[in-house]
Amino acid sequence: MAITGDQSFLKNINRMAMIRLIRGQPGLSRADLATSTGLTKSTISQLVQELVDEGWVSEDAALVTGSLGRRPTPLRLNTERLALIGADLMPGRIDVAATNLTGEVIGTTQRTMDTTDIIKVVTILADGIAELAEQLLAQERSLLGVGIGVPGPVHAVSGILHFSPTFGWRDVPLRDELRGALALRGLATLPVYVQGRAATAALGEVEFASTPVEEPLLYIHLGLSVGAGVFVSDRLLIGHGGFAGGVGNQQLKSDGEHRTAEELIGLNAMAQSLGISPEEFKLRVEANDPDVEETLKNAGHYLGVLIHNLWCTFDPAQIVLGGVCSRFSGAYIDAALQTLNARAAEGFLRPPSVTIARFGEQAVAIGATALVLHQIVRPM
Repeated sequence: MAITGDQSFLKNINRMAMIRLIRGQPGLSRADLATSTGLTKSTISQLVQELVDEGWVSEDAALVTGSLGRRPTPLRLNTERLALIGADLMPGRIDVAATNLTGEVIGTTQRTMDTTDIIKVVTILADGIAELAEQLLAQERSLLGVGIGVPGPVHAVSGILHFSPTFGWRDVPLRDELRGALALRGLATLPVYVQGRAATAALGEVEFASTPVEEPLLYIHLGLSVGAGVFVSDRLLIGHGGFAGGVGNQQLKSDGEHRTAEELIGLNAMAQSLGISPEEFKLRVEANDPDVEETLKNAGHYLGVLIHNLWCTFDPAQIVLGGVCSRFSGAYIDAALQTLNARAAEGFLRPPSVTIARFGEQAVAIGATALVLHQIVRPM
């Protein structure tokens, strides 16, 4: 497909292609970039200098090669100048994190709330973002944007949250509401991106990976609720209307009844089965409570069924489990893997690779910073 457009757009495509190359292979020189991109050396030199000046790229000391002429200068992402902000919007709480270009956390803040009123929630969210932004600007960092991971399907282009059973919202223009609130706090030019929580967490696994990820990558978020994000062909699979990843609604059989994955393996469901709060459930997990242990084993079995179903559907190269429940690595995860392995063996298949998310309970907030980076470095 031929790429057409104005010169600034084409230039940005080339700039971001260079960023992706440098990120994937730290230490590349200008000559290496010219070879990889097919751009002229003069064009590369101009673009690299712009990226250095803007804080995207830093230069190491020139390499000693023993040859005559100018020594190659290794290039790396600059971790000191630019910042990304991400927020995880949850019932009763908002976690906000800031990272540099490589995913290193450089600031966090948290807000609690006892409301689901959209205006009040956006106000609290904007306050948390503004607090962190002020800290970053005081460090003389430039802000690239803010990403928000939300509990529900999103229309990515418009930033409209279609619906959120958690908050009781429907067709909320969350991006525009937040833009307005940030403008009142002196952040009118800060780009805002909105996506579902599991999808943002999946991007954190991709954009901040130390090595290129194998695709498709399937991320399963195991928190109060259950969701998934799929990364394939260098982008998120979001579906026609933004509803891809709603695996919590998948029907799983239980004692002759049909119940959803969310009703069987989510933290809310496990806690409710014992008549306790999610916080109490987590405390009892840590205390090795035998009743909780049995609940984890039962839920873990159905998690294994869900993983198997999604594996057969998407054939992912890797599966990542994240969210607070992914910490329940004993009975819960062990039971899931046992079920998955047994079902794979029945089909004489090798089970897929299953790992735990690198960012733990911060997976969504950090993934939301990756959402910003993803939008910028992939301008197509």
